[in-house]
Amino acid sequence: MVLVDLIKKAVIEASTTFRNDQLDAYRHAIENETNNNAKWVLELLLENAKIAKTNKIPLCDDTGIPHVLIEVGNESQLPINFFQDINKGIAKGLSALPARPMAVKGNSIERIEQSKGLYSKPDKLVAPSIMADSMEGKEVNIHILMLGGGPEIRAHTYKVFHKRDHRKVFEEVLTWLRSEITMLGCTPCIPTIGIGRTHFEATSLMLKAMAYGNLNNQSELENILTKTLNNTNTGVLGIGGSITALGSFVNIGPQRASGVRITCTRPCCCVEPRKASVNLPSKYLE
Repeated sequence: MVLVDLIKKAVIEASTTFRNDQLDAYRHAIENETNNNAKWVLELLLENAKIAKTNKIPLCDDTGIPHVLIEVGNESQLPINFFQDINKGIAKGLSALPARPMAVKGNSIERIEQSKGLYSKPDKLVAPSIMADSMEGKEVNIHILMLGGGPEIRAHTYKVFHKRDHRKVFEEVLTWLRSEITMLGCTPCIPTIGIGRTHFEATSLMLKAMAYGNLNNQSELENILTKTLNNTNTGVLGIGGSITALGSFVNIGPQRASGVRITCTRPCCCVEPRKASVNLPSKYLE
């Protein structure tokens, strides 16, 4: 039951708590915003985060879909019922929040059409298949991501012809982001980009960028993307201003000998990425 309780707490933490780098990014944005109305909204968003953490309530009414990424040490051994306990912990966390009931009833066709309605209990919301990665050591890390619908609607996975120039890739990514962010509504955003050889790989890299990214540690490329989007004057909630993006996360994986790069671009909204991590030392894996 140790793992179940840890995952439950991680689901609640991801859904209710800004990470330190998010708090720093918001404080920096408030200091640098020149539009008084936009500055006021940024302050409200920061106050919303404080209330959510204090009262353990969701940061947003769209509580999101739980996604799981695990890192398994090459010297570790997973215990019996490891994956089942993760799913049990997610269910308990969704119930305790409580999360928005979003699970759709019925068979495959009925779920698409939503003709049978919704389950009333939040714990019916099933997480997608767990994504796994390897690392050195005897420990296991489990990352919980809560992904909201707005950024998913505005996300895009597509081929880009690079023409042997990385700028061509990011010019197309930025063209897409400029059009979608204005319709996202819940800015400031954090554009998250994965670039790989297949659509699956690009999406996986994008998820890892959210899980591992840090707004206090930005690359030169990430800073360029953020600055470019801030120059659009979209601003907070689309009302104008100098802060449209709090930062950017970019994850570039292996590439194939081809004129095409597959990019996955997701504009995380003003409360995302909602994430929390669990570290399992070797004593819990014995």
